[in-house]
Amino acid sequence: MIALGGGLGALARYGLATALPTLPGRFPWGTFLTNVAGCFLIGVLMVVLTEIRPVHRLARPFLGVGFLGGFTTFSTYAVETRGLLQPGSVPLAFGYLGGTVVAALLAVLAGVALTRAVRPERTVRS
Repeated sequence: MIALGGGLGALARYGLATALPTLPGRFPWGTFLTNVAGCFLIGVLMVVLTEIRPVHRLARPFLGVGFLGGFTTFSTYAVETRGLLQPGSVPLAFGYLGGTVVAALLAVLAGVALTRAVRPERTVRS
């Protein structure tokens, strides 16, 4: 299930990267948006799976570890940051490096908060 989810997540990432290609020396919007969206979705998913409703035991590995793990990409983030560490784009590299971390953490928090705000029941499962 993890491999299937990972493959589907990687295909979704590839689709987004194709739609938003990164030009050399430019901000890698495709990877940035992929990672931030994936972090938002993991925040939503964890609230749904742990606080809202019981789900099949394979849902979390398939969706969280598999799909969202395949969708987000730390390795491309690192390679793109290294590629920006060239004369003339070093400030952009550090902006991308720090901006991604901050945006990803804020996205998880937003996903959790928004899902909790709209969930149908207010009691946390034990």
